[in-house]
Amino acid sequence: MPGTAKSGTAKSGTAARSSTTKRTRSALVPAPPPPPSPHVHRRGLALAAVLIAEAMNLLDATIVQVAGPVIHADLGGARATIPWFSTAYTLTFALGLLTGARLGDLAGRRRVFRMGVVAFAVASLACAFAPGAGALIGLRAVQGAAAAAIIPQTFGLIRAMYDGDQLTRALGLIGPVMGLSAVLGPVLGGVLTHADLLGSSWRAVFLVNLPLAAAVLAATPYLTEDRAPIRPRLDPAGTALAMLGTALVVGPLATGDPAPGGWAVAAVGVAVLAGFVAHQRRTARRGHAPLIEPALLRGRAFPAALATSMLFFAVLNGVMITVVLHLELGLHDGPLTAGLTLLPWSAGLAIGSWAAGSRLVPRYGTRVLHTGLGVLAIGLAGAVLAYRLADPAGYPAALPVALGVAGLGTGLFTPPFFGTALSGVGPQETGSAAGLLNAVQQLGGTLGVAVVGGVYLNAPGSARTAAQHALWAAALFLGATAVAAAVMTARPGRR
Repeated sequence: MPGTAKSGTAKSGTAARSSTTKRTRSALVPAPPPPPSPHVHRRGLALAAVLIAEAMNLLDATIVQVAGPVIHADLGGARATIPWFSTAYTLTFALGLLTGARLGDLAGRRRVFRMGVVAFAVASLACAFAPGAGALIGLRAVQGAAAAAIIPQTFGLIRAMYDGDQLTRALGLIGPVMGLSAVLGPVLGGVLTHADLLGSSWRAVFLVNLPLAAAVLAATPYLTEDRAPIRPRLDPAGTALAMLGTALVVGPLATGDPAPGGWAVAAVGVAVLAGFVAHQRRTARRGHAPLIEPALLRGRAFPAALATSMLFFAVLNGVMITVVLHLELGLHDGPLTAGLTLLPWSAGLAIGSWAAGSRLVPRYGTRVLHTGLGVLAIGLAGAVLAYRLADPAGYPAALPVALGVAGLGTGLFTPPFFGTALSGVGPQETGSAAGLLNAVQQLGGTLGVAVVGGVYLNAPGSARTAAQHALWAAALFLGATAVAAAVMTARPGRR
């Protein structure tokens, strides 16, 4: 029928116009982005596990500093044992890192990483129930050995998951995580100790590792197994020389006030380390695999990076132990006061790390690194002035502000430093480089606690004067850090 045909034609035209309109709208409105693939999701979980492991181990290196005086009051012993609650961990951590890196090259980094996390969790639980100071120091050493199996694997595991710009961004996250964890540890230690959850007091600073370790273990199946392209052999003689020499050097300094015989022991340790270097060179000439890849030490950049890392973390740990000892032993304030006093440092570090990583380093490069050291020096000078202006028996009110400035400088320093230090490291050198970089970092932290903390404990005069002397000792470490950083970032052909 004509009417029906006309109606059908109208409907057909309307449908056509509607279809055309829909196509036009679909052309103007962009399609939603596709959801991330499961592979990207798994890789993100794996990276989170690696970063949590880094944070967990570095938190444990510093979290005990605030709780140390409370542990001493509960477990007893000489006052000189307080630095050892931290030093026992960092020393064995440093001594085992090179061997831990080599084990990852041989047995697979994911496997060694997982075993280390399990051992770390068990040792943390044992530390929480330690019956005495001596037992706790021994268990802290076990904790440090477990951490030495974990940390060297992180660089290799990240390299196995990423490449190109994604690798650069992933490695760039390590610096802020390491720096923030190192400074946040005392804050968390103060809060947990003061909270006295279920009557746990200081024991909570070790129990907090258990949920972190569980989260890491849950994500380890997403990690990519990785080994060195050429499987090296173990170097038992080199390992023994490195451990013995380092222990002989650091051990006497960790007492805080080395006797003349202690300095002689340290001199023997230096001689043993010189023998270790000679052994490594001889091993390489014979065609065997040394503990340290010789290529890492041929230029000036990576050796200077090692010195920079050691000295920089000596400054960080030295300043933190000074603040804690002065507030808790000198002014008899609680761990919460010490932790909150260090909180501006953590905030400044977070802000500085974000600004450096996202804005400043892409534009200004390594100049941000040196700027960070300058800002840290200003903050350190402000801390000395805060103590000088404070009442001898009163709280230094300007100290948190000075520590906030120092934290900002620390945050500006860490992202460009770790990116620069690892920029020239090849895949075959990853395990050795990671072990060396973390080893000297822990040695630096140990030296900072031992030397700067020892200056505070043994300085004559009032507690305020002792704090000023200790901060000046940290300033000397900072000056040496600036020199080493200048050598690390100098252009080829320039001295």
